[in-house]
Amino acid sequence: MPKALRGFGAVLYKEVLHIRRDTMALVFALLVPLLQMVILGFGIDTNIRQVKTVVLDEDGRQASRELIDRFRNSDIFRVVGYVHSDEELNEAIVSGRAKVGVKVPVDYADQLIDRGTAQVLVLIDGSDSSVAGQAMNVSTAIGLDESLRRVLGPRQQLPVQVRPKLLFNPDSRSPNFFLPGLTAVILLNVSTFLTAFSIVRERERGTLEQLFVTPVRPLGLMLGKLVPYLGVGFIELCAIVFFMRTVFQVPIHGHWVLLLVLSLPYLFVNLSIGLLISSKAQSQAEAMQMAMFVILPTIFFSGYIFPRETMPLPFYLFSFVVPATYFVDISRGIILRGAGLAELWVDALVLVGMGMGLVLLAAKRFQKKIIAT
Repeated sequence: MPKALRGFGAVLYKEVLHIRRDTMALVFALLVPLLQMVILGFGIDTNIRQVKTVVLDEDGRQASRELIDRFRNSDIFRVVGYVHSDEELNEAIVSGRAKVGVKVPVDYADQLIDRGTAQVLVLIDGSDSSVAGQAMNVSTAIGLDESLRRVLGPRQQLPVQVRPKLLFNPDSRSPNFFLPGLTAVILLNVSTFLTAFSIVRERERGTLEQLFVTPVRPLGLMLGKLVPYLGVGFIELCAIVFFMRTVFQVPIHGHWVLLLVLSLPYLFVNLSIGLLISSKAQSQAEAMQMAMFVILPTIFFSGYIFPRETMPLPFYLFSFVVPATYFVDISRGIILRGAGLAELWVDALVLVGMGMGLVLLAAKRFQKKIIAT
């Protein structure tokens, strides 16, 4: 064995024994992330439906009833009641009983007959931007569709017809979009905490100083601590992919073996981050705080929730140093788009480079501690 890896086998054997004996920690590391996946997978839904809507129909004739029926039949709006004044309409939205208020003027039908145009007021609660945006788009589309129906007549067609075709996720299922990205966050939580607590636990028990006076080299110590948890993380990954496919019915359009293989560099990076944290933290509480400092940017800057392209330039550039950015591309590429190694090798190569750099940096920090000891 190379001199730089001296002690690797001994540390590896010791860490495997510790994992086998601490079965509760192992069960916790494997089951809690799956529970998180189930909760978030069923709880997160970006498809806006059944928005509570109140109606003020001052006209009450057939034309206004047809318009209200279009809102009701859209599946986006759910009419929960009718009001009889502007004050009641505003009060329903302010109180939260409704998110949308539709006001049809008293001369709606007369305006359509006399001038061929009429205005309908749609009040939207803007405190929830996602609901407000969807409600605005759909209400505008309903008005446009109603206008075209009246202008063109039942037998005429539009001169230009745009027919969008949604690829990879034709039903717009939220689990198909969120779960591949959520996998990156779950693996980061598990793998980072495992290695961070591993060495900090040695420090709290006073056994880390004993390792420093043995012939174990820093790189051998780092890899000996890392490899067993790489196996634990890989088992967790297999369970996540199994749950994703069977419980949430997320289709994997690419090759699942490629997904597992390209996940290893990402696990390696996360474990290396944990090692780097453990080289600085003096207690498990401090390690947890430092790990959370790493996890939060991952959630917001990796593209898991928000598109990176819409971020301000400084934050967009910062996202390139977030490892999960590359794994989100890998997981969504394989699972949703059916991408192969030819499209994803750059992301995998960046993760390998990050992992090697972080391990060497952590080994360097421990080298200084050994010299100081």
